[in-house]
Amino acid sequence: MNTPVPNLSVVVLCYKSGDTIHSFVDPLKDLLDKEEPEWEMILVGNYFPDTGDTTPQVVTAIADRHPRIAAVTQPKEGMMGWDMKTGLNRATGKTIAVIDGDNQMPYGDVIRVYRKLKEKHLDLAKTFRTVRDDGTYRRLISAVYNLVFTVLFPGLNSRDINSKPKIMTREAFGKLDLQSDDWFIDAEIMIQARRHRMKVGEVECVFRNLTDRPSFVKPGAILEFIGNLIAYRLKEFVPGKK
Repeated sequence: MNTPVPNLSVVVLCYKSGDTIHSFVDPLKDLLDKEEPEWEMILVGNYFPDTGDTTPQVVTAIADRHPRIAAVTQPKEGMMGWDMKTGLNRATGKTIAVIDGDNQMPYGDVIRVYRKLKEKHLDLAKTFRTVRDDGTYRRLISAVYNLVFTVLFPGLNSRDINSKPKIMTREAFGKLDLQSDDWFIDAEIMIQARRHRMKVGEVECVFRNLTDRPSFVKPGAILEFIGNLIAYRLKEFVPGKK
């Protein structure tokens, strides 16, 4: 018996979430059942060995109880970008969403962005954060980062490069050649969307404060991000380096 190809694959990044991931996955599952019955969910619980991180066991137990949910639990070889790639490569759906599972980004945004993608016949759709509860410092570095991105990569319909969920068609995903293993992967997706002249759309969202754990984004990350943007822009002028 052939298994139908899901209309929507949702990749949930669960790094160091532990048991708190239930508060994100359970309502998301119920919402998907209501709004898009042909779905699958990929829980990415990659881990560093010998750290006591229980996330791999938690997400595996969830997947064992639900036939539409799969768990990816590998020893980590990188940070967020590496995790995202392992989840995206596991997804089988006609459209693919990726979102963090820490509840800063409301699970309901998956369906809101999915509708935008379908109704406007987009290649890629995402959120942009109009309200942020994560503090003045994070708002400031995000504003600087988005400004630098706009200057270096003009013409892309995106006001908030790092915001998720990001949802793309299977065809759009097939055009991407993602190399980043760290937090730069969100920008890499958008840079390559621009390069391939993808049709991109956004919906407004609220970004919540992080309560269950400290942020994994370090104070020096903005300098690293900007350095990566400049390096990526320079690559576009070198034949064969895109």
